[in-house]
Amino acid sequence: MSSSDLWNAVDDYFGQTVAPSDPALDAALAASDAAGLPQIAVSAPLGKLLQLLARIRGAANILEIGTLGGYSTICLARALPEGGRLISLEYDPRHAEVARGNIAAAGLADRVEVRVGAALDSLPKLKDEGAGPFDLVFIDADKANNPHYVRWALDLSRPGTLIVVDNVVRGGRVGDPDNQDPDVLGTRAALELIAAEPRLDGTAVQTVGTKGYDGFALALVTG
Repeated sequence: MSSSDLWNAVDDYFGQTVAPSDPALDAALAASDAAGLPQIAVSAPLGKLLQLLARIRGAANILEIGTLGGYSTICLARALPEGGRLISLEYDPRHAEVARGNIAAAGLADRVEVRVGAALDSLPKLKDEGAGPFDLVFIDADKANNPHYVRWALDLSRPGTLIVVDNVVRGGRVGDPDNQDPDVLGTRAALELIAAEPRLDGTAVQTVGTKGYDGFALALVTG
């Protein structure tokens, strides 16, 4: 068995035992595939981790940057208490349309708002509206802009806010100082910002599984 086959088998086992899927999540993936969306939604174990992080934090106000088909949105929104809300920012109108359908089918349309447009345009509007502070921010959009998203997440946060940045390993390329890929550079800049910012205390974790060699960063707003 190859390493990737082994990773996939373990992820499948985890999915069947501690992070089982359900009709709403299965339907979200199927609708996303039918609409031709890229198959880059978070894995079932990571989706469950996001849900648990939101529950542990007691998050009542969540911001997601990068909606895709709404799989991670559903996972996060399920952790919200009565009266909680989640705002998700999506650049592609087609992706947003699919996500809204999936979120409604999951019975979560009353607590989730999907906004269409470039996140760097939408984030200042959220601040102007007083939409924050958010209790948890999940960043899973274009990686070149990751440092900008982390700065905005910090600006829309308060002490105790959790910031999660997905896909930070870039197949191992993040550790190559000579790699000039914009997504790698953006990811490195975001990690270096987390390390240098006195108001953040964070770490990064490598993962393997159905999404290949990947990982995420987790930062706590401390001041």
